[in-house]
Amino acid sequence: MSGKTVDFVHMEDGTKEEYEFLEDFETKFMAATADRILAQLNLLKDGISGYKITRYDHSLQSGTLAYRDGADEEMVVAALLHDIGDIIAPANHSEAAAAVLKPFVSEKVHWIIKHHGLFQMYYYAHHLGGDRHARDRLKDHPWYEDCAYFCHHYDQNAFDPDYDTLPIEFFEPMVRRVFAQSKFHNMDHAPANAPAAAE
Repeated sequence: MSGKTVDFVHMEDGTKEEYEFLEDFETKFMAATADRILAQLNLLKDGISGYKITRYDHSLQSGTLAYRDGADEEMVVAALLHDIGDIIAPANHSEAAAAVLKPFVSEKVHWIIKHHGLFQMYYYAHHLGGDRHARDRLKDHPWYEDCAYFCHHYDQNAFDPDYDTLPIEFFEPMVRRVFAQSKFHNMDHAPANAPAAAE
């Protein structure tokens, strides 16, 4: 190694020493994940127009509703971040947000966020020629009612400009705690005893 970088240009040529060297950089980068997540959330201020409040304020309101409902910290943070995919993946924002959260939350919370877009269609799809009951294909899933609850109590009702929404400063410590406790180190590999992902 040259001191500041590895020598290889093909990963297959890397040595144990080089990958241990890179691991230090990755660990430091991972430690700053919460900072990048909060910055990404801030981009929602310039998101979809037409609603009475911005997507950013909707996110804060969703987190506030979850917090005041007594939801656990993972769920509060998930509610806060459930639309974080809107900026870079508007066509599949639910899956994008779920992928961001997956290493840091329970399988249940991950499943709820992954499917909340489908469940939200219950409130509007019939007005646009769609099937508001499309979510019922998951009716037998053990977390179906939990996702329906999330959408009804923390999402579809979080567009009120007169609601006393909590500020981002209230949620920042929660975000940092959740993103500091990865369920497994490598985002691409679950631990050996992890359950299979539920569809």
